[in-house]
Amino acid sequence: MSQGVRRAGAGQGAAAAVHLLVTLSFLRSVVEAQVTGVLDDCLCDIDSIDNFNTYKIFPKIKKLQERDYFRYYKVNLKRPCPFWAEDGHCSIKDCHVEPCPESKIPVGIKAGHSNKYLKMANNTKELEDCEQANKLGAINSTLSNQSKEAFIDWARYDDSRDHFCELDDERSPAAQYVDLLLNPERYTGYKGTSAWRVWNSIYEENCFKPRSVYRPLNPLAPSRGEDDGESFYTWLEGLCLEKRVFYKLISGLHASINLHLCTNYLLEETWGKPSWGPNIKEFKRRFDPVETKGEGPRRLKNLYFLYLIELRALSKVAPYFERSIVDLYTGNAEEDADTKTLLLNIFQDTKSFPMHFDEKSMFAGDKKGAKSLKEEFRLHFKNISRIMDCVGCDKCRLWGKLQTQGLGTALKILFSEKEIQKLPENSPSKGFQLTRQEIVALLNAFGRLSTSIRDLQNFKVLLQHSSF
Repeated sequence: MSQGVRRAGAGQGAAAAVHLLVTLSFLRSVVEAQVTGVLDDCLCDIDSIDNFNTYKIFPKIKKLQERDYFRYYKVNLKRPCPFWAEDGHCSIKDCHVEPCPESKIPVGIKAGHSNKYLKMANNTKELEDCEQANKLGAINSTLSNQSKEAFIDWARYDDSRDHFCELDDERSPAAQYVDLLLNPERYTGYKGTSAWRVWNSIYEENCFKPRSVYRPLNPLAPSRGEDDGESFYTWLEGLCLEKRVFYKLISGLHASINLHLCTNYLLEETWGKPSWGPNIKEFKRRFDPVETKGEGPRRLKNLYFLYLIELRALSKVAPYFERSIVDLYTGNAEEDADTKTLLLNIFQDTKSFPMHFDEKSMFAGDKKGAKSLKEEFRLHFKNISRIMDCVGCDKCRLWGKLQTQGLGTALKILFSEKEIQKLPENSPSKGFQLTRQEIVALLNAFGRLSTSIRDLQNFKVLLQHSSF
């Protein structure tokens, strides 16, 4: 090869490298410029959320997710799709979910729905298996007969009318415990028609979209003509607050999931050993203002909005867990006490946040109309939770169900303020309750949002220092 050709090749390579650096620098500056300022429909700015999450929430919520009470989640991944015959499959083996052997589940958790979260009898030697644990029951032996009767009523109380989600039946033989730490959410290769159909059903059929609005809410759908999206957002701003909030919650959840996939991407696999890490190209494809026609920054802002909603729910539900009767029971007394202390510490932090979303601004009009709208809101979200059973990838289904249930639990909390305020200190309540499944989903879902915001900061740094 001649020196001239080599010089030309080197010059082209250098030019390409410079072009890539300029592109990455431009992307970082655009993302930072557009994902900033005060969020719509609330009085909170993004920088405040970033700082609060980085220094107060993220380190603690990450630690909480590692505790036994919160790492084991019981889920039914075999429920059939109620809307269509699912034929989608993951393209790589990492879609598989490995259930947790019964022998690995802490005995207090295996006691199942009968224990909710109360202390069990102290004689743990008798708790050799799940059946024996259920026979012993889950009521603290110091409770009065009246309290025991209240507990039985509480256990039977059907609060399905308050649920925003379709809950799995934990007694079903198909329901299995999953160790969330051993089955992390990450890119699985699940895409194409099957994935598109799930998101399309969520956006097009459940986000209060009238037929007259031609721009699809689903960001994965093909664009329609030259519409830059402004007409759609003009329409969105004309909606009532409740319907705007609904769309932002779904969009924020979608953005959060996409961030997790970009952060834990299969970069390469050598001799059967996968290498996972952040994928800048994938991040750009999903969030770059140019490639997404301005949608990317809006999606990321909706992620922050969703974070605020779940943060508010945690601050509101704190009194429920502050009661002495509540014990996050696994059978390890020392760890259980530490877990509750850590959880209460997180609640204190959430209550200290100065710019909470005001949920009282929702469903605040005419009582009859507000009640009807709230029920419509609940049923739409409940329908989305059912769509999660149509996801063709087991790992995607696991994390989709958990995060949807976590958000549904947060909504249940936000609209149960009066019931929470009336909770008795030393006895169970049948007016408001949370199952262990809801508690685990709530905290893990918020942990995923906290991680997403942390990951977004990391991507900004990667874009700034990328040299490839």
